[in-house]
Amino acid sequence: MPKPHQVTGRSTRQAKAVAAVLPTLPGFRSAAEIHAALRGAGERIGLATVYRQLRFLARQGSVDTIRGASGEILYRQRRAAAPHYHLACRACGVSVEVDASEVRRWAERVAAQAGFTSVADTVQMTGLCPVHAGRDP
Repeated sequence: MPKPHQVTGRSTRQAKAVAAVLPTLPGFRSAAEIHAALRGAGERIGLATVYRQLRFLARQGSVDTIRGASGEILYRQRRAAAPHYHLACRACGVSVEVDASEVRRWAERVAAQAGFTSVADTVQMTGLCPVHAGRDP
């Protein structure tokens, strides 16, 4: 299995740059925001390459993804090794990890009833954080 910074054989420098910038960014960020941070740090990297690296890191399990209010995929370096879920603010994008073990058990039970195994699930919950409560966008 490749190391987290080895996304493709020919773009190791770029893969390392993407992997290195993720922990420096607060919360979930779009590929364009990650690209801007890389460019601001002097990296010569194209947006398409950033997308490619992020997709690989997501498949590998090194980054978490959520869908933002606009429908765009947002990325953040994974902080928890175990399956986990996020509750994201629709107004500002801040997110917190939440225990949704009941949801996981339900998904596994439903999958088992249908004869499925090795279930992967994606649960995204959105709401308004305490700062934006009462001001639904």
